[in-house]
Amino acid sequence: MDINKAIRTAVDTGEVVLGSRQAIRSIKHGKGKLVIVAGNCKKDIIEDVKYYAKLSNIPVYIHDVNSLELGAICGKPFPVSVMVILDPGNSDILEMVKSEG
Repeated sequence: MDINKAIRTAVDTGEVVLGSRQAIRSIKHGKGKLVIVAGNCKKDIIEDVKYYAKLSNIPVYIHDVNSLELGAICGKPFPVSVMVILDPGNSDILEMVKSEG
């Protein structure tokens, strides 16, 4: 299973938060098991995400796709620059990212 399929499975069967503002809010509250950031995300947003994720002990994965592609992977008609996996559902995304990271 590739990482994109794992992301889609997590969106379909689990619980995710899409969007940088909502993602940062979730991270600040310590919610989430994994943060996925699009490769073209703005630097200041990436810095905020990394900072709060480090405080909350949540791993961050910088995906090598742009926000439009990440949105398409999630099955959404809009760009997604940051997403938080709250519950992976039937996806093995957490193990995949651990083995890559």
